[in-house]
This record gives sequence, C-alpha cells and structure tokens, in this order.
Amino acid sequence: MNTRPIALLFDDPEQAINRRERVLLVLAGLFTLTAHLTLIAARHLEGGTLWLWGVWALSAAGGHLSLSRALPRRDPYFFPVVMFLVGWGLAIIHRVAPEFAGRQAFWLIISLIALIGVSRSPDHLRWLSRYRYVWLFSGLILLALTIILGRNPAGDYGPRLWLGVDGIFFQPAEVLKLLLIVFISSYFAQYRQMFAEPIFGANGRITDLLRYVAPLALMWGLSMVILVWQRDLGTAMLFFVVFLAMLYLASGRLLILIGGIGLILGAGVLAYIGVDLVRARIDVWLNPWLDPRNRSFQVVQSLMAFASGGIWGQGIGQGSPTYIPVVHSDFIFAAVGEEWGLLGALSVVVLLAFLALRGLRLAILLQARPFRSYLAAGVGITLGAQSLLIMGGALRLIPLTGVTLPFLSYGGSSLLISFLMIGMILILSEEV
Repeated sequence: MNTRPIALLFDDPEQAINRRERVLLVLAGLFTLTAHLTLIAARHLEGGTLWLWGVWALSAAGGHLSLSRALPRRDPYFFPVVMFLVGWGLAIIHRVAPEFAGRQAFWLIISLIALIGVSRSPDHLRWLSRYRYVWLFSGLILLALTIILGRNPAGDYGPRLWLGVDGIFFQPAEVLKLLLIVFISSYFAQYRQMFAEPIFGANGRITDLLRYVAPLALMWGLSMVILVWQRDLGTAMLFFVVFLAMLYLASGRLLILIGGIGLILGAGVLAYIGVDLVRARIDVWLNPWLDPRNRSFQVVQSLMAFASGGIWGQGIGQGSPTYIPVVHSDFIFAAVGEEWGLLGALSVVVLLAFLALRGLRLAILLQARPFRSYLAAGVGITLGAQSLLIMGGALRLIPLTGVTLPFLSYGGSSLLISFLMIGMILILSEEV
C-alpha cells in the first residue's frame, strides 16, 4: 500500500504553478472571446475582431510556454491578469477606434517578445544594478533629445513628446520611467544605511538633512523640467510621486513625505501661474461646467459616460463612448464605465490594484535583497500610481494628467515598458 502523503501523489510545485497559470489564461481567453463575439453581434462587424482575439490567444499560449521553461517557479498570477487586461483593452480599442486595434495587436507581439527576452536574460537582473549611472544618463539623454527633437504624430499642434523615424514613433518618457525605477532602486539599495540613520547627526546640525533633501530636490527639478519644457503634466507627476513613495520606503520618515507633498503643491502653484496647459487643466477640474463645449468637453463627456453606464452598463457596443476625444487612450476607463458599468469599472480597479499590491508583497518578501526589494516596490508603485492618476482624472477626482491606463489604453511605448516591468516582476517572483 502506498503510504506517501496525499500531496506527494499530485504534481510538483512547478507543475502546479503552470497548471494554475494555464487555467487562469483559459478563463481570460473565454472572457475576451465572449467580449469580441458580443461586439461583433452588436455592431454587425462580420467577424472583424476575431483575428485580434487570435493574436491574443497565440500570444497568451506562447508566453505561457516560454515562461514555463524560463521561470518555472514564477508567480502564476501576474501574466494571466496582464493578458486579461490586454485582451479586454483590444476589444475596447476596436470598439472605439478600430484603426488603432491592429497597431495595438502588433505592439502586443513586440511587448511579449521583450518580456520573454527579459525572462531569458542569462544574468537576470544583476546587470541592472551594476550599471545604474548608465541607465540614469541614458534616460537624461533621451529627455534632452525629446526636448530638442520631439514631435507629435498628430501634427504640429499639441505637445511634442515623441521621437520617430519614417512614421514609427515612440514616447521616450516611458523608457525614462523604467530607467529611473532601476536607478532609484539601485541607489537606495546601496545607501539604505544612510537613510536609516537619524535625520540630525550627533551635533544636531541642519546640514545633515542634505542627504534627504538633495535627492528630493533633484527629482523635483527633473519633474519641473519635464513639466515646463515638455508640458507633460502626467509624466512629471508620475515621476515625482513614484520617487517620493520609494524615498519614504527607504527612510521611513514622515517628514520626508510631508516635505515631498509640499513640493508637489508648490510645483502646482508655480505651474498654474506659468504654464497655460496646467492652468487650463486645473480650471477644468475645479469647474468643468463653465466651458463644457470647448476646454472641458473631454471631462464632461467622460462624466456623462460614467453616469449613463450605471451599475450594469449600456452593454458592449451599445453606448456612445466615441463622443469622447482620444477615448482609446486617455479616456478608455470612461468607455469601460459606459458600456460595462460600475461592475466593469470596479473590475479594472481591482485587477490593477492586485498587480500593484502583488508587487509590494513581493518587495516585502525580498527585504533581505535590497535592490530586488526596491525594484519590486518601484514597479508596484508605478503601476498603482499611473492607474490612479488616469482613473482619477477621468472621474474628475484630480486634474487630468494624460497618462495611459496600463495594459488597457492604446499606446505601443506604454505597453512595451509595462510588459518589461512585468517581466522583471516575474524574475523577482522566481527568487522568493
């Protein structure tokens, strides 16, 4: 008679991880397939979106098989949740801006290849910490090039936040976001003991504050450069919020958090006085009904979309989210609210919060390895902060910032960098 424990009669941990991820991907595939079929029936598209689902399905299967070999002990939840959001986003993008759906599918393939490449890197993440100043200066060079040579794919009007050649554009701010997370993680990991010391030295001199104030002031200055020269409120806010949160994690000092919030408010006042774009967005946030047909049109239409969606939503393909300009990018959350209702919007919030909190949980588990811990925290904080900024703007809880909603919004650069961050998280989860 076999007397082994019942648990040993079943799969080993690696097989259990693969099976769990596979089951979740199948459920995500059924959901996204249902969404595409319903959209076809509602809009009489004659099968026009099924090829998008086919690209998604092949990407999900290929990613699962590759990760099973490269990272057999990874966290089994990250990749299915990401693919669920991407598949949902593809259906919504085809609904509101069909001309962009094919491009997003192409970027999905590129992003998946990048994720697989990161997961198979021979030295995994050690090289990231080793060359942190290379990443910092590379990011600053990209920022300078964008300020000097930046273009707008839509034409000469609007912010010039892209670099491109022969009609292929990418947003350097997305790359800079990732490079700064790596640099900050490496910097805090090396100088963590310094940040753990009392703010005032034995002699009580105020100059001992410099080790805290200097990094904070430098990041504030970088954010102001982005805000003033590029007029990119979303990126400037995101960079500073992520840095401030990570500095607070490194130091545990409430004074640092309060000082950082003061710098944000001060920057907001200066930007309101000196930057037309910031002034307009704050005015729209304070009272969108003063000019609902012009400057406030997007925000007003977004609020109407959420209101008309109610709890259950208008139904897939039954609402009017296309009234909102750039709905496939900045306001895709409003499209979810109108056609999928409160339940759909809450589902997006829960899934994005799950990714962010799972990253922070991983940071706690990796405390013995500081760089990896800060890197996991940085990715989790970035995903959470970026999601809150754009969802809060669409709901008029905060001024509109113009960042993308991770994994759902249209945007090749954003999708690629988000997949790279998830690839790093998967590597880190393998090491727990």
